[in-house]
Amino acid sequence: MATNRGVEYMGPGKVEVHSIDFPKLALGDRKCEHGVILKIVSTNICGSDQHMVRGRTTAPVGLVLGHEITGEVIEAGRDVEFIHVGDLVSVPFNIACGRCRNCKEGKTGVCLNVNPSRPGAAFGYVDMGGWVGGQAEYVMVPYADFNLLKFPDKARAMEKIRDLTLLSDIFPTGYHGAVTAGVGTGSVVYVAGAGPVGLACAAACQLLGAAIVIVGDMIPERLDQARSFGCEVVDLRSDASLCDQIAQIAGVPEVDSAVDCVGFEAKGHGKDAGVEQPATVLNSLMTITRAGGALGIPGLYVTDDPGGVDASAKSGTLGIRIGLGWAKSHTLSTGQCPVMKYHRQLMMAILYDKVQIAKACNVEVISLDDAPKGYKDFDKGAAKKFVLDPHGMLKAA
Repeated sequence: MATNRGVEYMGPGKVEVHSIDFPKLALGDRKCEHGVILKIVSTNICGSDQHMVRGRTTAPVGLVLGHEITGEVIEAGRDVEFIHVGDLVSVPFNIACGRCRNCKEGKTGVCLNVNPSRPGAAFGYVDMGGWVGGQAEYVMVPYADFNLLKFPDKARAMEKIRDLTLLSDIFPTGYHGAVTAGVGTGSVVYVAGAGPVGLACAAACQLLGAAIVIVGDMIPERLDQARSFGCEVVDLRSDASLCDQIAQIAGVPEVDSAVDCVGFEAKGHGKDAGVEQPATVLNSLMTITRAGGALGIPGLYVTDDPGGVDASAKSGTLGIRIGLGWAKSHTLSTGQCPVMKYHRQLMMAILYDKVQIAKACNVEVISLDDAPKGYKDFDKGAAKKFVLDPHGMLKAA
């Protein structure tokens, strides 16, 4: 009988690798003829996973984690027409039906049919439809023809698999943040956060033609990583204001575009460094973004945060200076990235060497068994993107 193992959330600060059910082409009691089963080639640890593992969501114990998945098709349902056994594919972290109003409008992050409790679904994530996660050896993916991105040349894809594995989430998410912030040729951009999504966003800003990309963080190693591919940086531990630090770089204390790649566990700057202030990033971005500019907000904000600093934060109610944003005519864009809007174009940019996204994000490949250590190192602020290699296929490549 086929076996499977996966990374399970076992309570705050604890993940373990356990035997789990081998996936079936089924949705409850009915056959899932539009789905496929994947042998997972690579699956990544995401900052969004870390929020759950820290106990900052209502994730249940036993949840199989993982929404960043690249895999090889080993079984396909009867109704799958264009994806075949043997294909190497990228899986968008959003699960989408392709049939509802939102999917037809390209808003695949808020599909109306794949989550009974709210719009939008994802693999291995709290309140996202109960789908089994992909930090495992095998996983089932529904609506395969619509969701999956097939790599056109399997051998060539495996040569760049460390880059292509980032197409399932963080590269499109960072790119989405940049696009919704209006980044383009000659832009001056500030990216809040130098974790993997922030670094991916910074690389995306460069790809889009930004003149200056400034990245802010409090962890020196992450700032060094941003510098390594040509970004300017600001150390948010400094007593100097963010406006003053930006002025030293750009000549003026403002930017054209700003992107929040931090989210709801944001901490204060300067003398407040290390003190959780969930609205601080959003308020600082409105302060430094020029009148008429835009803010992209791919950083995660939640409706329920058991570890929130006060009663308001526990329900996702933050002290945002919306009056400032209104006065400056800012455009704010929030929500899950609709991965399918971007992943094909970004695949081509990778395949034709227009971007080295794995280098920018400092990808480190580890085994499935090393996932608990990867989570611990990531939680300490490691300037790395941990990619799990369940079957040793990346190591072999």
